[in-house]
Amino acid sequence: MDFELNEDQRAFAQTARDFAVAELAPHAAEWDAQAIFPKETIAKAGELGFCGLYAPESIGGLALPRLDATLVFEEMAAFDPSTTAFITIHNMATWMLGTWGTEAVRERWGEPLTSGQKLASYCLTEPGAGSDAASLKTRADRTESGYRINGSKAFISGAGATDVLVLMARTGDAASGARGISAFAVPADAPGISYGKKEEKMGWNSQPTRTISFDNVEIPADHLLGSEGEGFKIAMKGLDGGRINIATCSVGAAQGALTQAQSYMQERKQFGKALASFQALQFKLADMATELVAARQMVRLAASKLDAGAPDASTYCAMAKRFATDAGFTVCNEALQLHGGYGYIREYPLERLLRDARVHQILEGTNEIMRVIIARRMLEGDAPDAIR
Repeated sequence: MDFELNEDQRAFAQTARDFAVAELAPHAAEWDAQAIFPKETIAKAGELGFCGLYAPESIGGLALPRLDATLVFEEMAAFDPSTTAFITIHNMATWMLGTWGTEAVRERWGEPLTSGQKLASYCLTEPGAGSDAASLKTRADRTESGYRINGSKAFISGAGATDVLVLMARTGDAASGARGISAFAVPADAPGISYGKKEEKMGWNSQPTRTISFDNVEIPADHLLGSEGEGFKIAMKGLDGGRINIATCSVGAAQGALTQAQSYMQERKQFGKALASFQALQFKLADMATELVAARQMVRLAASKLDAGAPDASTYCAMAKRFATDAGFTVCNEALQLHGGYGYIREYPLERLLRDARVHQILEGTNEIMRVIIARRMLEGDAPDAIR
């Protein structure tokens, strides 16, 4: 068991850090304050391969292991969790399109997506179907030439500013549950699609979030991803990786916060001494570092399990998502506390890192749902020996 990164992995991480320092750090606060979606900067990330990290090579992706992708996402999230999180969602949708898309779909959108010239949104959640995703009601009914889509989606990242929607819709009857869901690639500007107002959010302000309504939206038959009824399986496969991605964004945010806190403790003086000289604050920094390293290693373990196709990979992904997003938020919160009043003002990045990290405990499956997934597996007879 080797915990050290190899030379290629270190090079990927360094490239991502250099990009983040040059292209994200100088602008992240402005993008947050003014709710700017930095499409041009995302396209620059695409030039480095960061918009198709684990997408198939056949559509211009790098086909990297998920472990290697976490290294890139972590470095960028240390400076801008919001923009990085959108890039992870784009990567997930691009991978799904490249893996299950027809030749026509891959030819139309593949390379534009992996290059970052076009962007993708992932459309699963509905106003009445969040944690219970299998109860979604958006329908895709067969027509002579393809499918007609009706329904709505909620909390869609990038909605209104992206080019293609990877959509989950029901093709079976109302009682078909997960077996009646199919996946589609839908042009974001197709007639019949309308977008709601841009949501005003606590964090993640550098990416727009909107509802999407579908009113008799017609798409060709070859825009089906995989086979009919395979959509929920595709969605869950995507979410295993998505959970690792969001967990990684929490690790990155926490690393950025820890770095700020360590530096501040050396500089700030109270009662005639640097904060770093107070043992109580030393212990706080020690706990933050310990929690962060534990979260990072759990995320990398889950990514390795997913790369290896391990039978319990989904359980490890749920564990990593639950632990890392909770730990990441706690580290950001403790770092803000160490800054005192300065941590609460926007001159410092702590309050932004905290706000951006908070939603990670909710999306890609709430942390309560992660506990359900883990508990179901742990109640099986072989679990104590299998999950270690």
